Amino acid sequence: MEKRLTFAYGRTLVTSRIFVLASLAVLAAILITLTSSPISAVLGLAALLAAYLVLFTLSPLLTEHWITRSRLILRQGWYFRAVLPFSVIEELQAADDAIAFRTPLGISRPFGQPVLFVTGGRTNLVRVRLQRPRRFWQAFGLSASEIVFDVTDRAGFLAAFEERRRLLPPVQTDRSRPELRD
Repeated sequence: MEKRLTFAYGRTLVTSRIFVLASLAVLAAILITLTSSPISAVLGLAALLAAYLVLFTLSPLLTEHWITRSRLILRQGWYFRAVLPFSVIEELQAADDAIAFRTPLGISRPFGQPVLFVTGGRTNLVRVRLQRPRRFWQAFGLSASEIVFDVTDRAGFLAAFEERRRLLPPVQTDRSRPELRD
């Protein structure tokens, strides 16, 4: 059996970020041509746009969600990573009703809802219900008891998760507070 299985997620978010980046680049070019900006300001703006390109546009293309023998690892770019041991997952199911939440793109934790959205697209959504709420620093430290994310092959993901969950349970550590290893 493979050590980990990888599952890609939607690319709608990346497409919208490329559009935003292109718009910002055009706006910056217009401002630079209309004003006599010093070269240091132009280079600083170019460095800022390049950092945005790498961090928020290219890095989501390089990461995928993983299912290991004992954990579900959710990733979105280099800026979001959540390691969920199978022991803290109460339920994992298809989220066909997530349309009622008006699923946002990206990482979002709407006020008044205990749901963290980690989505790159609005289709093939999966909902993970945790046994107890958990704080996520990527959502400004707000806690969530459910996570909604997307995968391109939802049926394959759900089948792989159930197969991995049926395996022997992992050995629990004897040290104090093992849940803080994430």
